[in-house]
Amino acid sequence: MTNQPLLFGVIGHPVAHSLSPIMHQAAFNTLGLPHHYHAFDVAPENLKDAIRGIKTLGIKGVNVTIPHKENVIPLLDEVDPEARTIGAVNTVVERDGMLYGYNTDGEGYVRSLIEETGIQLNQTDAVMIGAGGAAKAISVYLLKHGIRSLTIINRTYTKAHTLAKQLTVYAEEQDLSTDITVLDWEEAVVKQYSFQLFVQTTPIGMWPNIDQTPLTISNIQPGAVVSDIIYNPLETAFLHEAQRAGATIHSGLGMFIHQGALAFEYFTSHKAPIDKMKSMVLNRLQQGGT
Repeated sequence: MTNQPLLFGVIGHPVAHSLSPIMHQAAFNTLGLPHHYHAFDVAPENLKDAIRGIKTLGIKGVNVTIPHKENVIPLLDEVDPEARTIGAVNTVVERDGMLYGYNTDGEGYVRSLIEETGIQLNQTDAVMIGAGGAAKAISVYLLKHGIRSLTIINRTYTKAHTLAKQLTVYAEEQDLSTDITVLDWEEAVVKQYSFQLFVQTTPIGMWPNIDQTPLTISNIQPGAVVSDIIYNPLETAFLHEAQRAGATIHSGLGMFIHQGALAFEYFTSHKAPIDKMKSMVLNRLQQGGT
């Protein structure tokens, strides 16, 4: 990667709250790279023009956040197979006039989970709370990393069933042996003791609605891991309740940092300074940043 100053950014709507600019700028500065990273608020009706503008303006890469992760796919020249399976792209890189799309959410989540908890996924029965884009990205990579079984629950049962069917097809194509099932909400509450890992992927409990929880944790295995991909607040009401019940908890901060680190490596071909990225984001959150 050249030492000439280059421009990167994040596109979303709204996007002013994003912590990606301070995280990536800290990484550039730490490695002595003269690059700049900015937030670009792009309304849905302007997405096509914005993607065309990446090439026109010489932007070398962007992160993509809500609501554009799905709609950006047909606007790119090439999409990574896993990102296409997930149906969402969160990282776009420009190379030689071509735009390449990737999804770093799932791999970032799994790296963080293993690093922070030491969990052995091939010995783990997991329950996935939610069936949206984040759930799908994380599920694909849990399967890739050999999770023993995956049970999906969602308030809308049909969405959980649809996700399970998609994951089953993916597992068969990749010759993966994970057992994939669906439970309704009430069954999951009753069968909590069956799981060693809970993965909470819904927005329930996110700032400012910090008192909400998606599921009552009441009867879990000693040492079960309860994970919430929300990172603001750093410890959600769901995680607080789980910790009181004896769980090992895992917040969404690690996923945010690791997905950003993987994107940074796609952008620059440099190993990301993860500790510096984490300390910068943590400092902003502790100061009350969103």
